[in-house]
Amino acid sequence: MLSTRDLVAGYDERTVLDGLDLELPADAFTVIVGPNACGKSTLLRTLARLLVPRRGSVLLDGKAIQELPTREVARRLAVLPQSPLVPEGVTVADLVGRGRQPYQRWWRQWSEEDSSAVDHAMALADVAGLADRPVDTLSGGQRQRVWIAMTLAQDTEALLLDEPTTFLDLAHQVEVLDLLHRLRVERGRTVVAVLHDLNQAARYADHLVAMRSGAVVAAGPPREILTAELVREVFGLDCVVVPCPVTGAPLVVPALTSPTLADPAARSSAPTPAGTASGTDASSPTGSTGATPAGSENALAGSYPSEGH
Repeated sequence: MLSTRDLVAGYDERTVLDGLDLELPADAFTVIVGPNACGKSTLLRTLARLLVPRRGSVLLDGKAIQELPTREVARRLAVLPQSPLVPEGVTVADLVGRGRQPYQRWWRQWSEEDSSAVDHAMALADVAGLADRPVDTLSGGQRQRVWIAMTLAQDTEALLLDEPTTFLDLAHQVEVLDLLHRLRVERGRTVVAVLHDLNQAARYADHLVAMRSGAVVAAGPPREILTAELVREVFGLDCVVVPCPVTGAPLVVPALTSPTLADPAARSSAPTPAGTASGTDASSPTGSTGATPAGSENALAGSYPSEGH
């Protein structure tokens, strides 16, 4: 669906991508990984026509994307950039509705088709129950699902997302990636995302693209290309790669950087915290005897913030 030919792109005087050739499969979840400043976001921005190539081209079904009408591109590609700003006070339904802008004309305003698309998008993203809530009152995971619902309301065949799990806790990261996976499997959407977590990429991706210094080092199914040698070449990290006990996908385990990490004796022989008497139970403020020193209640009360602060 999306591909690049001899792509050169960058910012000001700095070239980030230099002669990049890449094929991204349709109806697949592609994840782009690599170290910081390797060109991942630059590639995604160029694919989305947010950044004009200096040379070469991005092709959408074989046609140069820069030559296609903007409205046509907006009906085929939905883009979610890093940390988009939420307009103050806008509700979930209003924000999701903005995904219908590519279908608006001066002679064709809001229609039943638009309402149906918005309702369907909110249901898919599991945010229908939040429709009347201001977006800026939602949790990080809820807010990210709302942004994804807006891209779904565009009713495009492909979604491009730049670090959609950034700033989310682990539960919300899984929540967002599960949603993108379902969209690919159940709705046949093409998903292209930039991720930092290599193990999440291996778990969810059908197609993995590993980049370093503006070039593609390897591309293909994670189970075929993700090896300890590739991780060392791309990230400069020694590791072992084992099957995930849950999914069977490759799981990257960093090699030991300090021998004491694997030495329980070294961990148990950590220095005794100051003020802990030898021979007492350091896990208890009363020591191993069970006796409570006079005045210790006040001392403990002064050591910790009281509830409510």
